[in-house]
Amino acid sequence: MSLDLLDWRRQVAQLYAGVRAESHPQVAHAGWVAVRERLYAEHPQSPADRDRFDGLHVPAYDPAWRVEARLESTAPHRLEIPTATDGLVPFERIGVLRTPWGQLDAWWLDSYGGGLWIPVKDPGTASYGGGRYLYDTVKGADLGSTGDGTLVVDLNFLYAPSCAHDPRWACPLAPEGNVLDVPVPVGELTAPVR
Repeated sequence: MSLDLLDWRRQVAQLYAGVRAESHPQVAHAGWVAVRERLYAEHPQSPADRDRFDGLHVPAYDPAWRVEARLESTAPHRLEIPTATDGLVPFERIGVLRTPWGQLDAWWLDSYGGGLWIPVKDPGTASYGGGRYLYDTVKGADLGSTGDGTLVVDLNFLYAPSCAHDPRWACPLAPEGNVLDVPVPVGELTAPVR
């Protein structure tokens, strides 16, 4: 089981390294979807019930949902999210990203391993109600950045946390500073794409 989890994390890290290396976002997205489909359908650490898994619901890539945004300073804020399995999970707000769709807080996991965490919640009825993840670098989800503090904000790569697929997982959900006012019809959705 531990080696299965190690393998899962390696494959996810390799997947995102490929996304960052690909100069065409649409090509990167197609590869991202295909690898995630395979992992969810076949891997022993899949958060989905592999016996009932009917595929991920991800619309075609839409370049209108991709920008690069500078990480701007903001007042520090500590967030401690209670989970059933990991106790209190601490995060420190390290900045804010201003996007065409609204402002998103950027959080640093303030415990062992650290990592950038940017969840996104929207009012759309086809996305997971607790929000989706854009960045979760402790688990390999990293779309890239530049040396000057600019991050790739490509909502086509939003994905539902593990708890959206199976209640045995406990996931931190999007806090108030990560809620957009507009529906985001791209990324992994909970309903089939029509």
